[in-house]
Formats: sequence, C-alpha cells, structure tokens
Amino acid sequence: MIARSLTNRLRTRLGLDREWWLVLVAGGIGIVMGTAAIGFILPIRWLERLPEFLGKEYAGLSHILLLVAPCVGALLTACVFWIFPTNFRGHGVTRVMLAVNREQSNLPIRLGIRHWLASTCTIGSGGSAGPEGPIVTIGATVGSNISRWLKGDGASAATLLGCGSAAGLAAVFNAPLAAIFFTMEVILRDFSLRTFTPIVIASVVSAATAQMWLGSSEPLFGVGIEFFENKSESFTIGQTLFYVAFGLLTSLIAVAFIRMLPLSEKLFARIPVPKLLRPLMGAVLLGCLGAAWSLVNKTDLVDYPPFFGAGYAATRELLDRTLYEPALKGASLEMLWIAGGICIALLLKMIATCLTLGSGGAGGLFAPSLLLGAMSGGAFGMILHAAGFTSAPPPTHLALVGMAAMLASTTHAPLTGVLLVYELTRSYSIMLPLMLTAVIAALASRVLYRDSIYTAELASLGIRLGGMSDLTVLRRLRVSNLPLEQAITVSADDELSKVIGISAEHGVDDFVVLHEDGTYRGMITSNDLRQALVNRQVISLLSVDEVTRDDLPVVFENETLDVALDRFSRHDVERLTVLSRDTPAQVKGLVSRASLMNRYQRELEIS
Repeated sequence: MIARSLTNRLRTRLGLDREWWLVLVAGGIGIVMGTAAIGFILPIRWLERLPEFLGKEYAGLSHILLLVAPCVGALLTACVFWIFPTNFRGHGVTRVMLAVNREQSNLPIRLGIRHWLASTCTIGSGGSAGPEGPIVTIGATVGSNISRWLKGDGASAATLLGCGSAAGLAAVFNAPLAAIFFTMEVILRDFSLRTFTPIVIASVVSAATAQMWLGSSEPLFGVGIEFFENKSESFTIGQTLFYVAFGLLTSLIAVAFIRMLPLSEKLFARIPVPKLLRPLMGAVLLGCLGAAWSLVNKTDLVDYPPFFGAGYAATRELLDRTLYEPALKGASLEMLWIAGGICIALLLKMIATCLTLGSGGAGGLFAPSLLLGAMSGGAFGMILHAAGFTSAPPPTHLALVGMAAMLASTTHAPLTGVLLVYELTRSYSIMLPLMLTAVIAALASRVLYRDSIYTAELASLGIRLGGMSDLTVLRRLRVSNLPLEQAITVSADDELSKVIGISAEHGVDDFVVLHEDGTYRGMITSNDLRQALVNRQVISLLSVDEVTRDDLPVVFENETLDVALDRFSRHDVERLTVLSRDTPAQVKGLVSRASLMNRYQRELEIS
C-alpha cells in the first residue's frame, strides 16, 4: 500500500498517465539491466578465456583439465540449485513464458539469482549453452518484481516483465531490435502499441547503457565491409534455389535438435540418482567428449573444443573466409574433408548441448542455435562447391544465413532470427537471402514439428500456450463452419405446457420462438424451463410469449467466431440462434458454445 501510494503521488505530481508512467519505468529497467548484463556476461567471458591462460602454464594437462572443468562447474551448479530450489523442470525462457501465460507474470527474485549464478558456473566451465536464456530470465525477474513493488495491474506486470527480458537480451547481444521482437514474438506474443513502446525504450536504453560501460558498440560477430567486397559473391536470383534448399535442410536439423533435448531430459530422468547430481553426470560425459576431441586433434587448451561453452569463437571462425579459401582453391576431396569435419563438429555440438541442458545444467539456446546454423551453412556451402556448383553462394554467406535460419527454426520466430543476425553482423548486403531462408526454415520446421524449442518443454508438461494466433484463428472461421444443431421451433402463441411436454419427451433443452409469420421472436432456454417448473400451478396459465427471452443476441451464419464468442461471453447460455444474413428472419439452426470451443481447440492444434 505504501509503494502504491508513493507511486500514485509521484505520478500525480509529474502529471503522467499510465502509458507515460510505464515508459518512465521502462527506461529505469533499461539502465538497471544494461548494468546487470555487464556484471553477468564479463565473468562468463573471463572464465571462458581461462583455458587459454592455463594452456600456457599446464600444456601437458590439457586433456585432464578439459575433463575436470565441466565437472567442477556442474558441482557448483548443483550447489546453486540446492540453495535456490524450484519445482519447475524447464529452462529460463520457458519459465518466463509460463509466468506470462499462467501466473500473472509473477516471478520470484530467487529465480533470477538462481539463473545468474548457475549459468555462470555452467557456461564458464565449458557447458554447451548460451547466456541469452539466463539474462532473459534475470531481466524478466527484475521487471516482474518492480511491477509487484509498484503494485501494477496484470497488463502492466506483463509489459514490465517484457521490458526486463528485452533489456537483458539487448545488452548481452548489443541487439535491441532483435530483443524487442523476440520478447513480443516469443515471450509475450503481443504486438500491441501499448506493449511495444515501453519495450522499445527499455531495449534501447539497456543497449546504450551496456555500450557506455564497455566503451564499444561493435557487433558480436562483426564481419566488416570486406566480407562482401567481391561483387561476384553478391546475391543473385540464380542462387535462390540454393537458399531455398538450405532453408529446408536447416529445418530438418532444427527439428532433430528440438526433439533431442526433451529426449535427453527423459533419459537422464530415468537414471536412479538424485536430481541435483544429474548435471554432474552430463558434465562427465561432456568432459569425456572434450578430452577425446583434444586427443584426436592433438590440440591444447588454447584450441578450445568448438562444442564447449557458448561457441562464439567457433562461430566467428566459420564466418571467416580464410577457413574455406584454401580448400575452395583445391580439389573436391579437400572440400569434402572440410565439410565432413564441420558436420562432425555440428553433431558433437548437438550432443554436447543435450548433455549440458538435458542433465539439468543452466543456460540458453540462442548461442548453440547460432553455431549450429553457421556450421550447417559452412558445410552445405563446401558440399555444393565440391559437387561443381560454382554459382552457389560462398560458404561464409551460407554460414551467416544459416545462423538466422537455425534460430528461426528452433524458436519459430523468423523476425527474431533475421534481426538478430543482422544486428550481430551489421551486414545488410545479405538481407534478402537472409529473410528468404529464415522464413522457409521456420515454416518447414513448423510443418515438421508443431512445437518450438521452448513450447516443446511446456508441451511435455501438458501445457499449451495461447498467443498471437488465437484471435486470428477465431477471425478466419465463420459460424457456417461449425456444425449447427436443428432448431426446435414453437409459436409465441403456444401454451408453455406444450413446450415442457416436448422437452420431457424428446430431451430438448432450448427452443426458438417464432412470430405468427414465421419470423424470429426469441428463445426459451433450459434455465427458463427449470424456473417455470418451480411454480407448476401457473404453467397452464402461461403462454410461450410470456416466458420468451428477447434479450439474447443472435448470430448470423457469415459472422466470424470471435463475434460469436463475444456474444456467448455476455450471456450464460449454452446455445444461440443462427440466422441467415440474406433473409434475417430465417432460422438456420442453433450454435452451441461447446461446438465453438471444440473447433477453436482443433484449429489451435494444427495452427
């Protein structure tokens, strides 16, 4: 009450309405999250660079350190989970989506602390995960608790939660546009102007704050102008089929990845060990992979396995044309050799991510998706050139496009994928194939598997979320698309006892009442009949016209289902009369609330 009184007093003093007040609070969240993101990401980057320093001091122990480091991180993660327990068995973004859709946007502050500490331990020790999921959760927790402190309503709580998540993502990736659309496309599923404005403010302020602290505004994977300096490598209409084929290929890899994650969780859940020790089991297997990679490739700690950590260094390498140029100038066999190596690394990255997150480790899925996309593009480009398709896009371009396509496929959010890759690389020259491939990949992925990498987790818990498509589903269907029940009609001049007799004999609940000329008069519902039966002695004295309800609305057969649902919501009845639009007096039948909701649910299942 004190907080609400203070905020209301301040709003009154400043003369701000609700919208401007939300904008002001969103700016504050942006400053907080821009600073918090720096405190979150810098320790992870320092820990990820630690092997480079250790490799110089302990070169002979590199294999052992690669095996031990993930285990130490898993033990620390287990300690964090023990101190900050939760009953939800899902990852950060999924937890935020659940809060928005089922829990009035309430997130406890300990959830943000849990993800901050646990993901630092997991990613910093080599766990295959990204920092974006945790920072989204941290930001959402900050926004949720600020809303709670200010005693905001449900709509304000969701908006401020979205401000926090977008601000965190914008600061970590230096990508405010992608953060805005990810929040609105995936988390809130709301593109209203009332929500959009505060989230834009929070994202921009957060990114600017992070840039101020870092003293740089360079993109995470800046490729530079020289990336497109060769005019012969620019996008041409003849390359369209290659990008379309690549989009379809990416969707297959994405669906495999989406299905592998819950499968790995189920496999780890079957192992009879305490839940807190499962991350250690995944870390042991990950460490074995890392040590084996190091032994086979005869590398040291300076050459970190590409499937360890967030994978930013490996992604940058795949965008570097010097990786491919020697092979492209050589024989086809050399190209296939490079492509095969990338494919093996891709498979190991998928396995490593499933071991890390499937066993219960903390982290996000953006960074793994970006790396998988870059690997897919690099390998696909090398295979095309090895097969003699000299007009095919260069592997670097396909690697860049693959990042957007993979992210769009796994999240079912093509706008986010396109904008994130554009902001991470600042490469507008490839925007056309980027958009084409991302949209095709997202569409194909949705056809192959209805759930995204986030909603699949919720589906495994028996939770289906509504969203932006809900109203669209209702608006694209008409009442005529529903099965109509036959209307039992009676005349307004009939005796009520006749109607009661028909109801008892044939089990009819609702009647349509007509005038003498056959035009619509009103309805008698089952509730009306029950009320009449309370006073049986007067039934013989009543006519149908005296108990007819003319306050109930009708629906027309060409009206959309959102209109019909709105009319049902205003009256506690099971059926409404359907009239013909061409001849309004003609009764077409009855539409039931149950048939409308059943059709709506079926459409959501396939949408």
